[in-house]
Amino acid sequence: MQTIFIFCKCELGKAYNVADEAILGVESISEIHSISGEHDLLIKAYLSDNTDIGHFVTDKIQTLPGIKETFTLIGFKAFS
Repeated sequence: MQTIFIFCKCELGKAYNVADEAILGVESISEIHSISGEHDLLIKAYLSDNTDIGHFVTDKIQTLPGIKETFTLIGFKAFS
């Protein structure tokens, strides 16, 4: 299992619409948080080991209406 965190910049006024569409339409998403700062949303997703992270982000996240930019981090180990 791969854990990734995707920071998203959204079009002005679209963050909540993006979050609603992402949580309903993208199966691997675990959590979506509205955040402050440089980005608008933080998405946490769990991917199977054979899922290509680049394809997941470009095909499933960057194509959501209202997304302007993404920044992805890969988690190595959860310490609880």
